Amino acid sequence: MSRMVGTVSRGLRAPIIREGDDLEKIVTETVLEASKQEGFPIRNRDIVCMTEAIVARAQGNYATVDDIAADVKAKLGGETVGVIFPILSRNRFAICLRGIAKGCKKVVLMLSYPSDEVGNHLIDVDVMDEKGVDPYRDVLTLEKYRELFGYGKHPFTGVDYVEYYSELIKEMGAEVEIVFANSPKAILDYTKNVITCDIHTRARTKRILKAAGAEKVFGLDDIMTAPVNGSGFNEKYGLLGTNKATEDKVKLFPRDCQGLVEKIQSNILEATGKLVEVMVYGDGAFKDPVGKIWELADPVVSPAYTMGLEGTPNELKLKYLADNDFAELSGNELKDAISGAIRKKDADLKGQMASEGTTPRRLTDLIGSLCDLTSGSGDKGTPIVYIQGYFDNYTTE
Repeated sequence: MSRMVGTVSRGLRAPIIREGDDLEKIVTETVLEASKQEGFPIRNRDIVCMTEAIVARAQGNYATVDDIAADVKAKLGGETVGVIFPILSRNRFAICLRGIAKGCKKVVLMLSYPSDEVGNHLIDVDVMDEKGVDPYRDVLTLEKYRELFGYGKHPFTGVDYVEYYSELIKEMGAEVEIVFANSPKAILDYTKNVITCDIHTRARTKRILKAAGAEKVFGLDDIMTAPVNGSGFNEKYGLLGTNKATEDKVKLFPRDCQGLVEKIQSNILEATGKLVEVMVYGDGAFKDPVGKIWELADPVVSPAYTMGLEGTPNELKLKYLADNDFAELSGNELKDAISGAIRKKDADLKGQMASEGTTPRRLTDLIGSLCDLTSGSGDKGTPIVYIQGYFDNYTTE
């Protein structure tokens, strides 16, 4: 009988990773031991994935509120700073905001509406329409926002992020003023010194601000790009991709991961004779249809991966072949015809009708989504994911 199972994704339990741990050794041994315990063979083109969190923890890539404050003060002067377009997250942004506030005298916090960049809503869009508010043009003061929309709380966390962020800033000894707008230029009515906190639109936002007369413009990716008093850092992404570690410390996105994935690949090849692919993954880049949250607060899904994971899928749509090219066939004849089409498919199917509807995303983004859903974000204790059969197709025996 033909092989019945296609792609399999396994979450592998690993020790709790601490700063200084030999992650290369831990991941390699975890994969080999799991293979032995569960009885699955290591195959060529299997994929070993590990969360960015354990990589950053092993690296000791942390920064404190004081570290962030020192960097912000050095770069923006320590007076009034506009902080625009942050995401609404206690885990992702709150500690960063504490550091920013501690590094200046006043924060003008400008929030996008009706939601932040990753889909956390401040207000209901239908209520916004009822109130006649135009999100493309209207700039709202805090007083006007409260008058129109009251004290709304996030449906999942129960937090009023407007109040929460305001209190965090005050606790750090800074004054706070809050406005609501979606044009970056709106902040320039309050200050010419700006930290833009958006993630995937940050290059455009910086360009707009500089063209409009801003004097000092930094993104979160420009803060903590080098060590401050011996802290961690990320030269490429700065504070982007951070997570809360403690009430006064963040874990930064990992750096220098390429050597790690290549060494793990080499270790497993030496131990098994099989060439697996290896990647580090963060958020999975998918959107929740109910909560409307887009799961991509990290700057990229994968900061490092082996070369076999480069590119996009090159797949035929089986249902298209069955309904069109081979509509008159059934049973084994249909199976043989589709198998033959797969074996003879072009190396690049871009633009062909038979590939229409296949997912046009990079392999690392697709695999990262699978890993993120497999490992979860809580107490599963499986920061390593082992994937088999991802590159198989209907003809693979």
